[in-house]
Amino acid sequence: MRPKPDEFAPDYQVYVDRVEGDDVRAVLAAQPAQVEELLGNLTPQQAGHRYGSGKWSLEEVLGHVIDVEWVFHNRVLRIGRGDTTPLPGVDQDVLMEGARFEGALPSLLAELRSLREASGLMLARMTEEDLDRRGTASGMPFSARALCFIIAGHAGHHLEVIRERYL
Repeated sequence: MRPKPDEFAPDYQVYVDRVEGDDVRAVLAAQPAQVEELLGNLTPQQAGHRYGSGKWSLEEVLGHVIDVEWVFHNRVLRIGRGDTTPLPGVDQDVLMEGARFEGALPSLLAELRSLREASGLMLARMTEEDLDRRGTASGMPFSARALCFIIAGHAGHHLEVIRERYL
């Protein structure tokens, strides 16, 4: 089931809209293979490519996607299990400043696969009631379900950026 507009902040609609269909678990499970197909055979020089001055490299884009997923999957877990503690925001630029993504493409691809496999196992145990639960993150309301769609849509957004601007 797709999330309703009151399950997430309006700024995230763009990510929810990127997800086709209602089966977000299937979309999440399929994306690592799509990323692997797109980036798996790149040379280190290609993985370090930036399409413009001040833009992230391909490795940094993938690292950003993974960093955001760690945060958002934690939110899915906590909200889905009924934790109503307001969850803090995250600054993607601060995360990027502390990152070590250069030359890390193979390990980033493995990390994405592992993260999605683990989150898939977690989501397999969540019921519709769990996914309906709501909480607050970054001062905004979210359902666990909406967060799953946002994760998939965020990754889809960056895959499109990679296709259009990097490859």
